[in-house]
Amino acid sequence: MDSKTATLIILVIYVATMVGIGFYTSRKTKSAEDFMLGGRSVGSWLTAFSYGTTYFSAVVFIGYAGQFGWMYGVSAAWVGVGNAIIGSLIPFFLIGRRTRLMSNHLGAKTMPDYFEQRFGSKNLKTVAAVIVFVFLIPYTASVYNGLSRLFGMVFDLGENGGIYIIIAMALLSAAYVILGGYKATALNDFFQGIIMLIGIATVVILTVNEKNGLTEAINALNEIGAEGGVEKNTLGSLFGPDPLNLLGVVILTSLGTWGLPQMVQKFYAIKDEGAIKKGAVISTLFAFVVAGGSYFMGGFVRLYCTLKEGDGSGRTFIETVNGKPVYDTMVPALLDTALPNILIGLVVVLVLSASLSTLSSLVLTSSSTLTNDLIKPRVKNFDDKKQMISMRIFIVVFLVISVIIASNKNASISTLMSYSWGALSGAFLGPFLYGLFMKKASKAACCASFITGIGISVAHMVLFSLNIEAFSGIKDAVIKLDCPLNLLSPINAGAFAMIVSLIIVPVVSAFTKAPDKKIVDNAFSCLSASKK
Repeated sequence: MDSKTATLIILVIYVATMVGIGFYTSRKTKSAEDFMLGGRSVGSWLTAFSYGTTYFSAVVFIGYAGQFGWMYGVSAAWVGVGNAIIGSLIPFFLIGRRTRLMSNHLGAKTMPDYFEQRFGSKNLKTVAAVIVFVFLIPYTASVYNGLSRLFGMVFDLGENGGIYIIIAMALLSAAYVILGGYKATALNDFFQGIIMLIGIATVVILTVNEKNGLTEAINALNEIGAEGGVEKNTLGSLFGPDPLNLLGVVILTSLGTWGLPQMVQKFYAIKDEGAIKKGAVISTLFAFVVAGGSYFMGGFVRLYCTLKEGDGSGRTFIETVNGKPVYDTMVPALLDTALPNILIGLVVVLVLSASLSTLSSLVLTSSSTLTNDLIKPRVKNFDDKKQMISMRIFIVVFLVISVIIASNKNASISTLMSYSWGALSGAFLGPFLYGLFMKKASKAACCASFITGIGISVAHMVLFSLNIEAFSGIKDAVIKLDCPLNLLSPINAGAFAMIVSLIIVPVVSAFTKAPDKKIVDNAFSCLSASKK
């Protein structure tokens, strides 16, 4: 049996299992709250795995691992460490309990819903809902893009083959989410998480063994540094050739989870405080293996890839576009060389699992937000049945738009995700976090964060990523600054937007009117009651 046949058989079994779980959970999904939050009764293991699998997708394994592995060598593994500690452990303990208690007490089912109840503003709810829908689309598109890259490599699908894969994955993710909602997503996430843990561990071991073990691989990487445009002996070092910009990656991909609606939603659905504590440990260990393993593997892509065609090294030639390597092709090239054919099927299922779990959370969050926060307040007699129909329709709409964007061959995985994370968390991080802890956090401060978060991300995209001729002079001027911090990077722009959000909310709140005392006291009363 050849590798393609084996991979197809594995995929058929996998798809059948996913859809089967969707049918199973559909019988237990009776209300809109069941569909959006699983009835707020999800245990620690399912919550932790759902959090981790939503966090890590083809974007990390294919896009970020390749790009940051190329740029920073094995020090890229620090991103995985940051994801585990800052992105998983701390939010569970810091905001998990308060988020669960306050959202349940206020009856908030989504982040925009939370903003309305916490700050006493329907307009905040509406604006936040629009932001969620618009900026989750490029994130979804980046996941599809990563999937198409890998499937194209495995099955040699040709120039347009990736589009068919994108469409097929959209249909699959839509199928089980439409059937079972949050419960289907959480149960599938657990199954997919197991595959991810096994797959990542296997791939990391084989990547290193192919280069005669860890010591030899690091030595070879340090030697390659000289010809790869970075200083010799830095790609295999502890902090790599560019620690400052590496820190920007850590901030974006770790701190960003605190303000992302699809991540925060996991705390809405968890059943009790005991499950939060257990979930913190499980999700952290999961992140160490999956994220740490992915970035560590990516640190060796220079041993498998080269920008010099026909250099005789045996490495895979990587094309450049506009002077930049096509990073999204690097990990597929590494896998094609390092893995035996029989294990390619495992990797395909690994990436598919990571991606579908993320996609299901994204489409569910988006459809829930539009239905609950935009449609329901404006339609009379909008009962549970109508809400569930609406959410299912919006799932389809959301996926169609995402597929169209992902079909753009020039769309970079990391760029799409960076702008999505930067805009969403740049807008929401400060208002959400301070709203949980600071009674004086104001509606005006929330608005200011929305404006600056979106403004920074959109302005950066227009000036530096869309290649608009009218702004080429500004771009050239920034390049000439030769700043140690890469100002052209959408990753650094996103990290900056998050930091601004954390600063601007307490500053603006100090000079503006706080929400009505009754609203604030009601929101925080659940925290006092829980201590008794």
